[in-house]
Amino acid sequence: MPALSDIQIRDPFVLRVPERDRYYLFGSTDPDIWSGPATGFDTYWSTDLADWHGPIPAFRPGPDFWSRTQYWAPEVHRFGGAYYMFATFTAEGHCRGTQVLRSENPEGPYEPWSDGPLTPRDWECLDGTLHVEDGEPHMVFCHEWKDVGDGEIRSVRLTPDLRGTIGEPELLFTASQAPWARPLDRPGPTAHVTDGPFLHRNSDGRLLMLWSSMGEDGYALGVAASETDRLHGPWRQAHKPLWPADGGHGMVFEDATGRLLLALHRPNRTPEERARFIEVEEVPGGMALR
Repeated sequence: MPALSDIQIRDPFVLRVPERDRYYLFGSTDPDIWSGPATGFDTYWSTDLADWHGPIPAFRPGPDFWSRTQYWAPEVHRFGGAYYMFATFTAEGHCRGTQVLRSENPEGPYEPWSDGPLTPRDWECLDGTLHVEDGEPHMVFCHEWKDVGDGEIRSVRLTPDLRGTIGEPELLFTASQAPWARPLDRPGPTAHVTDGPFLHRNSDGRLLMLWSSMGEDGYALGVAASETDRLHGPWRQAHKPLWPADGGHGMVFEDATGRLLLALHRPNRTPEERARFIEVEEVPGGMALR
């Protein structure tokens, strides 16, 4: 029965299923997610967040699936009585994008649900997440720096069945708007990364977004707050990152005792990355480590 320290995983996402008294851990689980043929996504389950059962194959591509490499950042959301996985895929001759998969069970198996990516087919995109506002589903995602230089966070409304989009993507903010974000250390034009958006509504109604970029000390995670508490914003960036060094792509979840936990991966080096759970608290206008 593996512990978290035994599980190589990036982009961790925890789904709590109270009626089963279980937590399900998803993430980028291929040993080398950067190159070579992809295996798929695995999941692990636990009752105490310490000892984990698995791996269980959550998604394995069929012979006709369009992507064979770089399977990234699966998130699983319960919506309308089923479970939907938002995951990033790429392929030669195709732009990277987020596709929706579906299962009747939290552990899967997940099957393709949308007809390919829901992100624009001619944009390099990643890390789509589900946000429901006034009963209407939206996908928040990253438009990559590879296209635009200053990485973007955008949103697009989804059809009620999560199989398509309605209207054009809306720009929410760019990476360089965060005082803590630093450009990539690379030759050529200045470029800022956006990774891993995740929406959380505080108990006082404040709408927050966790997202990652490069900070003063490497990969980091920050928090933005919507000034209207609505998805369209405008979004105000925290001055300092919530997690400042060598870790990121986070989300928050509530455990069975009511604690609010931040899940992220650290360090940011393959194959050393592991999931970490850190207790956080809601504070006026944002979130803080406890």
